Order: sequence, then structure tokens, then C-alpha cells
Amino acid sequence: MCRDSFHCTHGAHSRWAVPSNSSTSPLIFMNRNLHDDEPFGQFVKVWLASNSERRKVMLEPMFPNFHHAGIEGVDESPPSGSVDHQVLTICKRKAESVLEVNDFDIVIVSDTMISDPDDHSLSMGKPSDAVEAAMMLHRLSGRRHQVWSATGIYFMEKWNFFCEVAVVEFPSFKDEVLADLVQSNSWVGKAGGYDLHGAMGEHAQLVDGSESVVLGIAQSAMDLLEHLSLAL
Repeated sequence: MCRDSFHCTHGAHSRWAVPSNSSTSPLIFMNRNLHDDEPFGQFVKVWLASNSERRKVMLEPMFPNFHHAGIEGVDESPPSGSVDHQVLTICKRKAESVLEVNDFDIVIVSDTMISDPDDHSLSMGKPSDAVEAAMMLHRLSGRRHQVWSATGIYFMEKWNFFCEVAVVEFPSFKDEVLADLVQSNSWVGKAGGYDLHGAMGEHAQLVDGSESVVLGIAQSAMDLLEHLSLAL
């Protein structure tokens, strides 16, 4: 059983142990001879266990030896409780689904949810079709909402989890703008039905928190990964 730790910007939470493969060998990079002028990130093998292109774009430049593939069969139905609990629980389910670390030095899982602006205890996930995307964007139109991202990083044979929130504001959308946003298909696979670096970029305003959170990775996790990529 591997150790894990948890970091959250809001309140204290319990710690969950995440099962690991007992046959996993020590991290490969421990046996490498690093030269003083060669960054750690040049050597490590990193697996982003997510199909998100946005997360890939954020992380791939840090690690040349980068693998990008999601995990199949994860239960992403939200549990009861606050949205931060929901997103963290699903993130941990993804971690538990990583049964074979193999020769990867770092494994990354992440999940993102949006709080319903009418009830912050309710979450808004990914729309299943264009109609649901339009309904979500209509609800968010002219309002502020919270975006939660939970990220897990497997490193040195233990998981570290991070959960952070950001606040985004939308203007009131005219019908033609709303139609253009839906027809752009930038809502596909995106919590709340929008992509901050897609068609929504010219409309949305980040009010509080990190852009990284809105794009799908907790900022503290990004900071750790950047540190690891540069460490000698």
C-alpha cells in the first residue's frame, strides 16, 4: 500500500490510501547518472492518464518523454457532498484505476467540475450533447461560477493530491453568441460546456484563482511538476 498526501485550498479533509502494484520496481530515474547540465525532466517518463488535450498542452512541454492516454472504466458519477469533495473523490477513483505504473516515473490524474451558480453544493460536469451544452451555458450567462480541479501526482511511490478553486465570470450572452459557442463544439469534453482557451476565451473573465485550475490542473500540482521537470 503506497502512502498518499492531500493538499486543498479550502478546509481539512481526510487522507485516503491509494493501492499500488506491490511488484512495481523502484523508480527508474534513481538508477540514471544525471549530469549537472541535464534537467531531471529530460529523463523521467511521465504518463498523463487523461484524454484532455488542454492538460496535454499544459504538461507536454515540461517532459519530453511524455505519454498521454486516459483510463477506461472509471466511475465518474459524482458522490454526495460538496463539489470539492465530489471532484477529489473522482480524481482518487482515477488514481485507484492506475493498476500498472510499469516504468513510468510520474503518473498524473485530474478531474474538473463547476459549481452550480444557484447552489454551490451541486456540480456541473461535461455536457453529453449540444442541447445540454446550451443549457449549461445559458445558466452560466451573466454570472460568476466556481471551477474546481483536483489533481493527483504519483511520484516516489506515493500519491499527492491537490484540490483548488477558481472563479470565472461570463457576460450575458445574446442568442447568436450562445449559438456560436455551441456550434464551435469547444464544449465537447469540457466541464460546464466551455473551454477557456477556445471559443469562450474572448468572453470569459478569470475573477479569482489560477487559469490552470480552469483548464483542468490544480495550480499547486503544476508548480510541483514544474519543479520536478527542472530539478537536477
